[in-house]
Amino acid sequence: MAIHLKKIGLIGGLGPEATIDYYKALIDSFKQENEGRLDYPEMVIYSVNMEHFIGLVRKGDYTNATAYLADKLQALERSGVDFLALTANTPHLFFDELQAAVKLPMISIVEAAARYAVAKGIKRAGLMGTSFTMSAGFFQEVFARYGVEVVIPSEEDRNYINEKLFTEIELGVFKPATRGGLVDVIARMKEAQGIDGMIMGCTELPLILPDSSYHGVHSLNTTQIHVAELVAACKGGSF
Repeated sequence: MAIHLKKIGLIGGLGPEATIDYYKALIDSFKQENEGRLDYPEMVIYSVNMEHFIGLVRKGDYTNATAYLADKLQALERSGVDFLALTANTPHLFFDELQAAVKLPMISIVEAAARYAVAKGIKRAGLMGTSFTMSAGFFQEVFARYGVEVVIPSEEDRNYINEKLFTEIELGVFKPATRGGLVDVIARMKEAQGIDGMIMGCTELPLILPDSSYHGVHSLNTTQIHVAELVAACKGGSF
């Protein structure tokens, strides 16, 4: 017997590879329990222009970057979805402003990751992501409320991660040498900063770093973590 599923509204396109991963992960979450039924949730995905959004962020035009996403979230709201989510970490820099711009609840990938870190007993987590995500402090602020410290790589490693994200990974290019370079960053952070967890703070990173741990450091796959909370909400969980 089919259960009533809430309709999911997603902002996608930041970037497209992660949006595809979200869609597949959401559908796959229902396959096992469907027992042969084709009972999948309805969802609406608004795929935005990544170059336009990132261009605004790079210029420091946060007002228009926020307004751009708020407009798309409001369009999703009008489409009849029941709740909203951003399929990327970087725009969570503006999460509070975006939530204020809509009436529907939004499920935060950062809050979800913080709850997961607590459940796994992580005390000190490294953070990989775009330069905006690593330097803005919003992960640090949210995780601190949960009693988890967040630290970032060295400036050299931050530049390396950001460059590889925008010239390869966001384009769907996954090179073994880049994978090795990112794993080396985790090893250096473990040795120098004593991390016991690594936040994959870009939803493309789990596509190139899919393992559950590296050098004994637990990997926080923010896509999987977020999807698990979206699925729970879809099934009627509280927001």
